[in-house]
Amino acid sequence: YRYTSTRAFLATLNEMNDYAGQHEVISENMTSLITGELTRYVQELKQERKSHFHDGRKAQQHIETCWKQLEASKRRFERDCKEADRAQQYFEKMDADINVTKADVEKARQQAQLRHQMAEDSKAEYSSTLQKFNSEQHEHYYTHIPTIFQKIQEMEERRIVRIGESMKTFAEVDRQVIPIIGKCLDEITKAAESVDHKNDSQLVIEAFKSGFEPPGDIDFEDFTQPMKRAVSESSLSNSRGDGRSEPKYGGKSKGKLWPFIKKNKLMSLLTSPHQPPPPPPASASPSAVPNGPQSPKQQKEPLSHRFNEFMTSKPKIHCFRSLKRGVSSPL
Repeated sequence: YRYTSTRAFLATLNEMNDYAGQHEVISENMTSLITGELTRYVQELKQERKSHFHDGRKAQQHIETCWKQLEASKRRFERDCKEADRAQQYFEKMDADINVTKADVEKARQQAQLRHQMAEDSKAEYSSTLQKFNSEQHEHYYTHIPTIFQKIQEMEERRIVRIGESMKTFAEVDRQVIPIIGKCLDEITKAAESVDHKNDSQLVIEAFKSGFEPPGDIDFEDFTQPMKRAVSESSLSNSRGDGRSEPKYGGKSKGKLWPFIKKNKLMSLLTSPHQPPPPPPASASPSAVPNGPQSPKQQKEPLSHRFNEFMTSKPKIHCFRSLKRGVSSPL
């Protein structure tokens, strides 16, 4: 590569390749040291969290079962008490009635005693169930549930600590490649500083210079003298008839002699009033004019021939560098 900017860009691409390689190293280390470990740890946390919530639901179901047992015992005790009251009232009614036999009164009395005994048993059961429920409720809210919440809190704290450790590992992985990345950036900076715009411009000038000689001054044409006109001398006319071989200045300069003038304008320069008209035919013999109707085309042949000579002619001046060195060229 000839140009310094191109070489600097190529060096930058090479350093970017190494830079990308270091990022691949970071990715591989993160996959092995962080992503893989965190994936396994997350699965363990899911199982542990599931176990803790299962214990919580189990404790909640147990306290709800105890509450239902307490409610059932309470309703039974209430029902037995009402039955005992009705049996007692019935016994008193039978005992006060003189028309009732003694056997019916005794039967009512035994029924009332039975109902009272059932009420007492229900009362004892309700008291025991209530005491048991209060104990279970106290243990539920002051032992089981706090223990489960404590385990969940410890699990979350371990998760947070693991996140911090993963961030620290990521920083360590990046820190290991920082010297190499810094070296790549230094090389990119060095390549950027090696760009020489003056040298690149000179290379472009050397490769694409045309070597054209600037046109000379146009002579004064005195129209007071009839049939006498001066011919303007320019680089376009001076290039004709020069048989000296000159070195080529570039493989692509042949078709780019005038970069700011279009081809049709170049033709107009060749046919300008300052140029002498094409010479008439040498003879009017039939051999000189093979195609009679195409005689205007033959009058244009000197012009096209002149243009072809102009496009293939060699410049008289070597190059601007020759002038710079002090080599004189004939104008």
